[in-house]
Amino acid sequence: MQDVLASLPPPKNEPISNYAPGTADRNLLKQTLARMSSETIEIPLFIGGKAVKTGIVREVRAPHRQALLLARCHEGGAKETEQAIEAALGAWREWSRTPFAERAAIFLKAAELLATNYRPTLNAATMLGQSKTAHQAEIDAACELIDFFRFNVECARRIYLDQPASPSGTWNIGEARPLEGFVFAVTPFNFTAIAGNLPSAPALMGNTVVWKPAQAAVYSAHFVMQLLTDAGLPPGVINMVHGSPSVIADVALSRPELAGIHFTGSTDVFRGLCKTVGNRIGSYRNFPRLVGETGGKDFVFAHPSADLDALAVALVRGAFEYQGQKCSAASRLYAPASLYLALKERLIALISQIKIGDVADFRHFMGAVIDRRAFDKISAYLELARTDPACSVVTGGGASDEAGFFVEPTVIETTDPLHRLMREEIFGPVLTVWTYADEDYERALELCDTSTPYALTGAFFARDRRAIEHAATRLRYAAGNFYINDKPTGAVVGQQPFGGARASGTNDKAGSVLNIARWVSPRIIKENFTPPTELAYPFMSEE
Repeated sequence: MQDVLASLPPPKNEPISNYAPGTADRNLLKQTLARMSSETIEIPLFIGGKAVKTGIVREVRAPHRQALLLARCHEGGAKETEQAIEAALGAWREWSRTPFAERAAIFLKAAELLATNYRPTLNAATMLGQSKTAHQAEIDAACELIDFFRFNVECARRIYLDQPASPSGTWNIGEARPLEGFVFAVTPFNFTAIAGNLPSAPALMGNTVVWKPAQAAVYSAHFVMQLLTDAGLPPGVINMVHGSPSVIADVALSRPELAGIHFTGSTDVFRGLCKTVGNRIGSYRNFPRLVGETGGKDFVFAHPSADLDALAVALVRGAFEYQGQKCSAASRLYAPASLYLALKERLIALISQIKIGDVADFRHFMGAVIDRRAFDKISAYLELARTDPACSVVTGGGASDEAGFFVEPTVIETTDPLHRLMREEIFGPVLTVWTYADEDYERALELCDTSTPYALTGAFFARDRRAIEHAATRLRYAAGNFYINDKPTGAVVGQQPFGGARASGTNDKAGSVLNIARWVSPRIIKENFTPPTELAYPFMSEE
């Protein structure tokens, strides 16, 4: 591309298709679901621009229909991880020097391809492989990933335009260099958009990446890799490896060229990665950047002045959409005694309307949880609720693995605000309620702030403006994303940059300048047009 100061198209949020009956989008998605359900594909590793098949394969099945074999995924080990690292390091020299306009063009093209040709494919892959409904897949795999591609380019442009002052006689330049080495991207199962963003955000800034997708989301990750390749991403810039997470991570973190980790997943896993880096810190060429979004035990706090109908809908959507498998999902409720009985009736009525089953049937509000491990973990919490005298199940509590991994939307009451169900991340469709006496409002706020190690998202419902202002101040550090009269899920790129602190991560706000800036190593260049030619300063002259 010519050496130009390119004017970039302004970013805009991708419109959400509603897939209403009779629409062309709905018909095309259903056709794509039927086609992809009838095929069993092979998923290779992707190293240096080439598909790599190891012959060691793992079956990929739909969580809601275990009889449906979607793919056979080839898995690698230490050797393939080393190959991916070498491919990334080999591509770094040219990619790190590629002009920004050329790099940006690739991701802007990826956004357009996803908004058009790839939309039904990636949505269907997310529905089949991760058991998301059409709506949940649309806002994730299509709209949010498109938004990441577009808004990341705008964030990068702002970084490049941020230049230091240059007094007369000098020229100061700020250069946003890529990191030296490779970035290790580790992505979760629950959001295809996050899986696409974590490797592509560093790549946009000139870095090269080794990408380890979650084993439960390799199906959609395969199509994300195809999308980026079709958009023109050069070989070796992003290398995708499948296999044992511990084996792949151990190899990646043992290399002196490790420049950074871009992670979304559990708090314990991220702590383990950070600990390993810390123990090996003297072996790295640079101090690796550690960027992580981890767990959550997200709250909804209801003030006595809350609107009951709005609160009830927010709780049901926030707790049970995508089976509660969002790090931002509503998981604990602090409800005033004066409102709770009426709220409870509304919750039971709304939950009774929820249909659960195969997401290819668009009448279903919920699908299955992701796999056997998740099903067993959630089932253990449900058993705890049934047997602990401090708890009672209001509605739900059932689970079945006969055809898929289905868990009912469940509401549990507890008399103990420090119960495990109020403190521990469950990552399933379980909402635990503690009712506070209205006169104990301040104590309830204190418990909300301090009873869990997490601080990801939270919501406060009230019509009393003074109460809203007080809670926003009192809960200032309880959530990185704080919602007033809205559910604690559904952050939109460019509108609510997402992330939390405490045990919820480094709060680098994916989709914002704060995140993109983590993938550059700035250099400042000063040119002096009139350099001094004499040693002495004026103050040294005689009186």
